[in-house]
Amino acid sequence: MTVKIDIELDDTHRAFAEKMVADGRYPSVSSVIQAGIEQMMENDAAPAAPLAGMADEIRRRMELPKDQWIPFEGDTLFSDIRALIRAKKAERQ
Repeated sequence: MTVKIDIELDDTHRAFAEKMVADGRYPSVSSVIQAGIEQMMENDAAPAAPLAGMADEIRRRMELPKDQWIPFEGDTLFSDIRALIRAKKAERQ
């Protein structure tokens, strides 16, 4: 169902919407505005899924035994991780 409403656009937004119609990208200014709202609705829903996945992974890692945690030493963190990776590769060989 569609409902007719009045909206106000500043000159920049009006000119952009009219250009989209003139370029043949949309059939009307209403269609331009509807497409913009659809995009905002998609953007609003999208961030939840990746964040939920990250939260699940963080919870999973928090449940690991403490001996599997990598200690955080700011100055040596990356060299410590590289050493752990080298050790894991050596174990496999």
